[in-house]
Amino acid sequence: MSKEKKATLSLYNVIKRPLVTEKTQLGIQSNQYTFEVLPEATKIDIKGAVEAMFGVSVVSVNTINKLGKNRVFRGRKGQRQDTKKAIVRLKSGDSIAVGAGA
Repeated sequence: MSKEKKATLSLYNVIKRPLVTEKTQLGIQSNQYTFEVLPEATKIDIKGAVEAMFGVSVVSVNTINKLGKNRVFRGRKGQRQDTKKAIVRLKSGDSIAVGAGA
């Protein structure tokens, strides 16, 4: 990654949104939270952003790169964007208010 891109990556731009599905809600029970993040973000960037935004201690970060699917819409070929997910495990006792009723 070039230094120009690295300089523009701020803590509040790293995390796009929390992912709230049935599977991620089960992960919350074991202190795992799932976020959609920028594809350029590293695990260190994600850890720093979560700790700064929510005031919690992060134990580990796992990332998943999801390639965009090829689609045809009205006879035109296109491709969905590639996305990146981050599964963040918090220290025991910490929590984030994410999901239904938050």
